[in-house]
Amino acid sequence: MGVTEKIWGAFTSVIKLEDKVDRLVEAMKHQQNKIEDLTGRVIRLEAQLELLTGAALVKKLKGD
Repeated sequence: MGVTEKIWGAFTSVIKLEDKVDRLVEAMKHQQNKIEDLTGRVIRLEAQLELLTGAALVKKLKGD
């Protein structure tokens, strides 16, 4: 195998690696967006739970 073929093989490998990295970056961005969406949903659920728990406590105290 000549030097040119080795250089070409290394160059091809770098291009393939760069493509894989680019795909992984896009997948990571997509996953980050999903995580941020789920975080927002959990925050809203926690707020609703706190409001309902507080309302139930007030109702219980008024009922006594």
